Amino acid sequence: MRSGLYRFATDRRGNVAIIFALATVPLIYLLGMTTDYTQALRKKNQLDAAADAAAIAAVRPAMLLQTDSTAKAAAAAVFASTANSMAGLTSAPSPTINIVDSGLQRTVTVSYSAASINNFGTLLRSAAWPINGSSTAKAASAPNMNFYLVLDDSPSMAIGATQTDINNLISYTSSQPSASKSCGFACHETHPNLDSGANSSSVDNLTIARNKSVTLRIDLVVNAVNQLLVSWSNCPQTSVSGGVMQCMSALNNTTYKAGLYTFDYNFNTLQSPTSPTTAGQAISNIQLMTVDHQNCVISGSCNTDYGTDIENALTSVNSLMPNPGLGSNQSGDTPQEVVFLVTDGVDDKIVALSSSCNANATLQAVGSSFRCQQPLNTAMCTTIKNRGIRIAILYTEYLQLPTDSWYMGHIAQFNNPSSSTGQIAQNLQTCASPGLFSDVQTGGDISTALTDLFIKVASSTASLTQ
Repeated sequence: MRSGLYRFATDRRGNVAIIFALATVPLIYLLGMTTDYTQALRKKNQLDAAADAAAIAAVRPAMLLQTDSTAKAAAAAVFASTANSMAGLTSAPSPTINIVDSGLQRTVTVSYSAASINNFGTLLRSAAWPINGSSTAKAASAPNMNFYLVLDDSPSMAIGATQTDINNLISYTSSQPSASKSCGFACHETHPNLDSGANSSSVDNLTIARNKSVTLRIDLVVNAVNQLLVSWSNCPQTSVSGGVMQCMSALNNTTYKAGLYTFDYNFNTLQSPTSPTTAGQAISNIQLMTVDHQNCVISGSCNTDYGTDIENALTSVNSLMPNPGLGSNQSGDTPQEVVFLVTDGVDDKIVALSSSCNANATLQAVGSSFRCQQPLNTAMCTTIKNRGIRIAILYTEYLQLPTDSWYMGHIAQFNNPSSSTGQIAQNLQTCASPGLFSDVQTGGDISTALTDLFIKVASSTASLTQ
C-alpha cells in the first residue's frame, strides 16, 4: 500500500487538468467582476453627462432670471430625461440639486447615487454595483449697468476719416489763408478771416469739408454712437427696435442707462444717464470744438491752440458717478458703472507748472504757464478703477504725420515706433480695465469696434467647474 500511495503522489500525468480546474474559479470571478465593473462604469459616464447637462441648464441666461425652485425643477427634468430611460439600474436615480446664489452669481451642484445591476451577482455576492457622481456649474447673470460715453470732440478729431479724405481735404483747402492752407484737419473757426495772412473770407476748413462731403473722424464717432443707441440691423431679436444697447438689454433682460458727454478743454454734458433711446436724441449735439481762429481758442485769449484735456474729462465724470453696485435686481442694489472713453489719447492743455507735464514733452511758454502736449496721465484712471468702476477705451489711433514740423517736435516722441505701440497707446491700455481696450487705425471701422467693445462688457457666460 505504501508503494502504491507513493506512485500516486509522484504521478504527473494529470497535473494540467487539475491546475486548470483549480484556476477556473478565480478566473470566472475576475471575468464576472470585470464585466460588471465595465458595465457600471459605462452607466456612470452616462449619468455624469446627465448631471453636467442638468447643472448647465440651471445657469443658462434665461434660467438665471428665474427662482431657485424653478431652476431646480429644470435641472431635475434634464437629468431625468437621461436617467429615467437607462436600463440596468436597480431604480431610476433621483438627483440632489443644490443652488447657491451670491449677488449676480449662481452656483449649481447636481449629485446622484445609483446602483448598476450585476450580471454575476451571486458569484460577486452583490446584486448591484454602487455608482455616484456630481457636477458643479457657475454663471453670473448680466448686470444692470450705467454707461458714461465720454467722446473727444477736440480739433484733432476733425482729421479726414480715411487717407483719401485727408488727401482731398488738403487739396480743397489749398487756397485758404496760410495758417489753414493745405490742411488735413477741418478745424471749426468762427473768424477764419483773423488768421495770419487771412483775407475777408469767412469760410473755415470745416465749412469746406461739409460742402465737399469730406468724412471726418468725428463723423465716424457719431455713426458709432448712433449704432449703439439708435439703430442696429444685426440684433438677433428682430422685434427689438433701437441700437446695440437696446438689443443687449432685451437679450440679457437687464436695464441699461446711457449718459453722453464730450470733452475738449472743457467737459460738456450732452445728456445725463437716461434710457438709451432718450440718450440717442442728444447725438446731434456732438459737434467739433469751436475756436475763434488759429492760435486763439477763445476770443480775447489769443495765445495758443490748446484744446484737449482728457484728465479733466475723467475727473469730471468720476465726480458724476455714484459708487457702483452689483447690478442685480435685489432690493437695495444699484447698477454697475462703466466709462466708455473714445479718444486719440493726446492731451493738449495749459498747465501752470512745467513739472505738471510729461518729462519728454516739448513745452510751449504761454505767459507764465505752459502748453502741454502729452499722452494720457493714468493717475485718474487708477482712482476710478479703485472705486470698482470699469473703463472701456476705444483708441482712434493718433495719425503719424512725419511731414508736419509741429507733430515731429511735439507728438512724434510719444507715437513711435507706431501709433498702436507707442507711449500714447500704452498709456491708454494701462488706463483701460483688463480686456476692455480696442484701437482703430485711420480709415478703420469705428462703429464695429465700439459695438464689439460694448458687447464684451455686457456679455456673461456659464461654465462647468467640476
